[in-house]
Amino acid sequence: MASLYLVDALPESVVGGVITLDGREAHHAAVNRVRAGESLLVGDGHGTLAEVTVESVSSTAIEVRVGSVRTENRPTPEIWLAQALAKGDRDELAIQAATEVGVSGVIPMQTARSVSRWSGPKLEKGVARWESIVREASKQAIRGWVPDVAAPATPGTLVDPRDHVLVLDPRGVIRLADAVASTPTETRRIVLVVGPEGGFAGEEIDRMTAAGAVSVVLGDTVLRTSTAGPAAIAVANVVLERW
Repeated sequence: MASLYLVDALPESVVGGVITLDGREAHHAAVNRVRAGESLLVGDGHGTLAEVTVESVSSTAIEVRVGSVRTENRPTPEIWLAQALAKGDRDELAIQAATEVGVSGVIPMQTARSVSRWSGPKLEKGVARWESIVREASKQAIRGWVPDVAAPATPGTLVDPRDHVLVLDPRGVIRLADAVASTPTETRRIVLVVGPEGGFAGEEIDRMTAAGAVSVVLGDTVLRTSTAGPAAIAVANVVLERW
């Protein structure tokens, strides 16, 4: 399968035209030892993918000619992951894998038991880091849509009445698969909410369910925060018949 490279935008009259890849995309191509005549994919991260042929390669730029273009629709409802900040790189592993299995967006979530804390300059740096992770994971997975990274939230500000918010909780009595299957037709997005390694504080779950979220159980075992979200997305994809 051809590798995917991302650009900020694709021209409307792109078929037959030449696109220049520079910056980090040209560096990526150099690392992959791309040569003239090879076939690649170029996307804008917003659903448009172009099949291209490499025409010329230099140390700073790659020129490609577009052969065909296709557009992928954004799924409805979208599946989002509200991922609690976690120690080490476990939250980053979660959003990387979530991107690979098809999440539409991620929400960094500061919780009472989060060891990692984003504040001041660290907040902006953290969001930028997540944006880089989902971008690179999208290229790895050959995805037409790069997931959105929302502004950081807390359990108290997370629930939106337009969404079907499902909080993963080992003490839940409703199965995740059943909750996904009962998603109202007018739902904007399904938001899967994953806590940190220590789990949510009881009052955080109470606050979310009081606002309209549903407490659900994924299975008989307790997964790490780095694996719970991607596993839940996989379940949702099967229930929604996307897999």
